[in-house]
Amino acid sequence: MAKYVYDFTEGNKDLKDLLGGKGANLAEMTNLGLPVPPGFTITTEACRYYLEHGGVPEGLDAQIGEKLSALESAHGKRLGDPEDPLLVSVRSGAKFSMPGMMETVLNIGLNDVSVQGLAKQAGSERFAWDSYRRLIQMFGKTVLDIEGELFEEAIEAAKDAKGTTDDLDLDGEDLRALVGTYKGIVRDHSNEGFPQDPRVQMDMAIKAVFGSWNAPRAVLYRRQERIPADLGTAVNVVAMVFGNLGMDSGTGVAFTRDPASGQQGIYGDYLQNAQGEDVVAGIRNTVPLIDLETIDNAAYDQLLQIMETLENHYRDLCDIEFTIERGKLWMLQTRVGKRTAAAAFRIATQLVDQGLIDLDEAVSRVTGDQLAQLMFPRFDESASKDQIGKGMNASPGAAVGKAVFDSYTAVKWSRSGEDVILVRRETNPDDLDGMIAARGILTSRGGKTSHAAVVARGMGKTCVCGAEELNVDTKNRRLVTPAGTIVDEGDVISIDGTNGNVYLGEVPVVPSPVVRYFEGELDATSDDADDLVKAVHRVMTHADARRRLAVRANADNPEDSARSVRMGAQGVGLCRTEHMFLGDRRQLVEKLILADTDAEREEALAALLPHQREDFIGIFTAMGGLPVTVRLLDPPLHEFLPDITELSVRVAVAESRGERHENDLRLLQAVHRLHEQNPMLGLRGVRLGLVVPGLFVMQVRAIAEAAAECKKAGGDPRPEIMIPLVDAVQELEIIRDESEKVLAEVAEETGVDLDVSIGTMIELPRAALTAAQIAESAEFFSFGTNDLTQTTWGFSRDDVEASFFSAYLEKGVFGVSPFETLDLDGVGRLVEIAVKEGRSTRPDIKLGICGEHGGDPDSVHFFHKAGLDYVSCSPFRIPVARLEAARAAIQTAGSDSR
Repeated sequence: MAKYVYDFTEGNKDLKDLLGGKGANLAEMTNLGLPVPPGFTITTEACRYYLEHGGVPEGLDAQIGEKLSALESAHGKRLGDPEDPLLVSVRSGAKFSMPGMMETVLNIGLNDVSVQGLAKQAGSERFAWDSYRRLIQMFGKTVLDIEGELFEEAIEAAKDAKGTTDDLDLDGEDLRALVGTYKGIVRDHSNEGFPQDPRVQMDMAIKAVFGSWNAPRAVLYRRQERIPADLGTAVNVVAMVFGNLGMDSGTGVAFTRDPASGQQGIYGDYLQNAQGEDVVAGIRNTVPLIDLETIDNAAYDQLLQIMETLENHYRDLCDIEFTIERGKLWMLQTRVGKRTAAAAFRIATQLVDQGLIDLDEAVSRVTGDQLAQLMFPRFDESASKDQIGKGMNASPGAAVGKAVFDSYTAVKWSRSGEDVILVRRETNPDDLDGMIAARGILTSRGGKTSHAAVVARGMGKTCVCGAEELNVDTKNRRLVTPAGTIVDEGDVISIDGTNGNVYLGEVPVVPSPVVRYFEGELDATSDDADDLVKAVHRVMTHADARRRLAVRANADNPEDSARSVRMGAQGVGLCRTEHMFLGDRRQLVEKLILADTDAEREEALAALLPHQREDFIGIFTAMGGLPVTVRLLDPPLHEFLPDITELSVRVAVAESRGERHENDLRLLQAVHRLHEQNPMLGLRGVRLGLVVPGLFVMQVRAIAEAAAECKKAGGDPRPEIMIPLVDAVQELEIIRDESEKVLAEVAEETGVDLDVSIGTMIELPRAALTAAQIAESAEFFSFGTNDLTQTTWGFSRDDVEASFFSAYLEKGVFGVSPFETLDLDGVGRLVEIAVKEGRSTRPDIKLGICGEHGGDPDSVHFFHKAGLDYVSCSPFRIPVARLEAARAAIQTAGSDSR
């Protein structure tokens, strides 16, 4: 029979797939001899069985009973014993941290009888009834699916009756009465009352935790964080320890380093006379962890020793949850902590300096997404600002938007194109939709370990927590400042997650120092350089030394080309010539399209030639001796003509006035003539070069003449001519023959030897499948993954993203848009086929990718494994691609060594 339940003494931190992150780390701390309450873990395999079959697997109940008996023997207590009850918590724990997205139930084992025994043993009626009311509230909401607001309203009414706003002012009798109210809520809103059998409580809670894996907020969080949906969650059953026994007890969260900045020190929150959910929920404001030194010095010193032990053991920032029960310290959880992008880079280099990790590991611990976050703008320090509040700098960044006071409005306004800041007293897991939609999050309660802070850091969202001086009035949809300023819903505010400041109105932003570093404006090696810039420089220097993939830029003009070089590009992987036909030159293209004779067409092409040549001279000069891949004209010609509706109106208005505009009439006729039902699959790319005489010849001549002129001026241009939308090798052969003749002519005319390679884009399934044939005439392939994705899926991107992509994402047809991250099973398979086939014909063929996927971190890893030579992306994404290329190389080397 399969083993579904493991005691904490039987696991370790490497069993996250089976025991989940929480269970594996509880086992690891137990093995280290740290003070962990005893307990056991029900595996993810049991959860997956339950979700698939709607019931627990055979033998699970017996295995749980066996481990529960061992737990009772170790404690000398029985679950729910009337005189001295053992109480347990039932907690979720997936492989990947999903803070607050699944369920937890505390104090299981209490009922109408055992609460009396707990009160007697603890010597506190208040503690016992407070624990019981917490159990009923959590059980009702989590297990019985009763609206949580009903319980919140009941406790608020109890506090109102007592004339207080603080839970701690409710005494034992108040809480006993509240338990009665809570039981009435359960009775009125469920099929039966609150269960009195402790084992029934535990079994129902376990199933509820299993089911919470597919709760809407958990599904949404997994989609946001790209966590696989088929992992399931483990369940941890742990003997309760109590932080709510009095002022000599408490609960807290600690970080071994600041998760917001990465700085070393004492970071965390502590709350006296409370249970763990009080800290995370942010319902009561905590004190800084450093205050524990005064409150309970012995527990504080022991905690610091344990924090050091865990950080050295895990060789990383650790996030720790603990409880102090009447002076006794208990460790409830540890995990590698979520951190901001800035903290990730700082911590990685700090750990290198401490000798805990090497530079390969440092590169592996930061991500391209984190680097991209560091490149976002920040508020201009010199700008005038109207500060209205200050909170904790929970997650850095600069966010500007309209204040909204609930998740629904945040999502609604965001979908309408509005930037919003979600403002709440405190967030809870049900706010996840709004947190994703918002530019930033502002709360008046909670600290750096509250739900808002933890989730925002994980998502890279700007967040300011615990701005206590701001009165957040969600009912009237406004916040009020201490000075009496009212911020209504829809008013613009700005929040600074780096220093915790809140401003009224829009604050201007400036480029981040990381961008300025990449642009060459800041010297990372100088003594006065920002420590974050120094950390990024160290990581990127090693990354460039470790990566195999080259990184090129998608650049269409000299300015972007020059910027890409500063960003670290090793060439241009895609220069789109159609962008050179816009603006003032559109009229020249119109003349080409309207040409009725060979002479008119040649005249139009001759007029375009010098403009194209000058464009290429600028780009070749900016790139120095780096390769530049120039894609010949790709889009259909009708894109260069006026809109058909606009033209029709102009012609109709002219005719109504008795006027006749011949040019507009000819243009309208041309628009009708060139109209296609599906232009994406029509007359474009190589087909234009075959059908419109002289078009590609003019472009090739412009490239060749520009290269010759640059070479004469002492430059080292390295142009590569790329033929788009090739389906069959015959298409490429025809254009190649024409191009080689032009190159030879220009070489003879200028007396300059030209070394120009000719290749093609692989952007159609047939091209990928016949790559062996196409490679006979192509010196390089560049995968145009945007069009390859469209043609493989049968999607018209402009249409499908607006019409049904949201439904596909919600229904799990795909976890992420295939236009953001490459579809490995379909498009990726075609890339692999083309790589293998192309190299079978031409072993030295150069292979690259120039679609938007070239700057996507996950896709870069695939391109490395597929054996491509380079990726190409927008200038801003070049550092991201450089970093991810190195991470892919290090990951592959690690896998090979194993």
